Amino acid sequence: MGRWICCLCSRVADPLMLLLVLALGCNPSTAATASPSVPHVKPSYSFGRTFLGLDKCNACIGTSICKKFFKEEIRFDTWLSSRLKLPPSSLLSYTGNYTDDAKSWRLVDITRLTSKYQHDRADKRICTSLLKTKTCSLERALRRTQRFQKWLRAKRLTPDLVQGLSSPMLRCPSQRLLDRIVRRYAEVPDAGSIYMDHLTDRDKLRLLYTLAVNSHPILLQIFPDVEGWPFPRYLGSCGRLVVSASTRPLRDFFGAAPEVAADLALQLLAVLRSMATNDLNYFFYFTRVDAGTFGVFSNGHLFIRDASTLGIIDKEEGSQLIGGQQEYKDIFSCLTVDCQSPFVSCDSIGEKHSLVMVCQELLPKLLTGKFLPPVQEKIDAFLQRCARGLGDGRGLNEAMAELAEILKPLRSCDSRFAYRYPDCRYSDKY
Repeated sequence: MGRWICCLCSRVADPLMLLLVLALGCNPSTAATASPSVPHVKPSYSFGRTFLGLDKCNACIGTSICKKFFKEEIRFDTWLSSRLKLPPSSLLSYTGNYTDDAKSWRLVDITRLTSKYQHDRADKRICTSLLKTKTCSLERALRRTQRFQKWLRAKRLTPDLVQGLSSPMLRCPSQRLLDRIVRRYAEVPDAGSIYMDHLTDRDKLRLLYTLAVNSHPILLQIFPDVEGWPFPRYLGSCGRLVVSASTRPLRDFFGAAPEVAADLALQLLAVLRSMATNDLNYFFYFTRVDAGTFGVFSNGHLFIRDASTLGIIDKEEGSQLIGGQQEYKDIFSCLTVDCQSPFVSCDSIGEKHSLVMVCQELLPKLLTGKFLPPVQEKIDAFLQRCARGLGDGRGLNEAMAELAEILKPLRSCDSRFAYRYPDCRYSDKY
């Protein structure tokens, strides 16, 4: 009877519904539940080892922050999108969000040490020059090199182990600087030792690879912001991606208001001063500066955004590379630069080297045309002399003091400059 009623009802039903009811044995209750709602699946990043560069480890930077990526505690976006899609892998840097509690988020910069094109080109060079093949296991190829075999046997990182690497930081190395690298290398558990006993073979290859490609993350680790150094905080690495605190590049402020421009110029001078004179007796110098070298945090504080072009001279110990050691070249010397590129002599770096670069490349874009004629004329005259090398016999501090005296009265004290507000209201320093 029930089956007859069901089929009778189906005669007046929509033809499609009729087919559905018949297929279900004319059971109306079954028909009502035939299309259950699909459970909502939380969107998720489809991370591949290739995007992160994990497929190239241990010819990579590290893995200390990989869990954050896979737990979606690092997201690629300037806002917390529900459509979690990975950006193009061809980009050199990305803006991301980072959280420790899944509630509060902060901006971070996610960067590659070099472009994916350059990485791929370097990987191909390793295979073709070392194994004579188009593709290979990068780790196996690099482990067979004479340099890495010396690293495996070494108890301590010494100048001969880094000779010929293209990083400006290592062109004039001292034993004191190399000990600091080993002691503060953040991709391994902190051992607080200058000896490499706590580094596995994998750790040594990652450290060597990072130093060979781009020393930026190493500088962030060994000179941390919490100790007052003008670098963004290093948060970790995953494959060939580095995560650090977010800054806006200085280029974004070239059109800023006069008081903002004056404040940033004064901070630039302060950074150069600290790089030349500091408690650890290291002299930092730039081999190149551009509009992305410096960055500004949301509180207005200026930092060195890209440390890859920083060289270091140890004023306490001096360089411990002698003779032709600096000219030594191998595959690690050529990963990101032309092997024929000449090294800059440590002796050729003068006290005013970085200031002259900044006067040539950055300060004119920041300060030109911003102020009333009498002040602007003084600024322009200084920048012209500075760009030519300041050939007046004065030292670095005296030269910077001249520009600082012009700029100090031009900055303001308000909440836009959170890094020094409200302190500036109560201190003669500002």
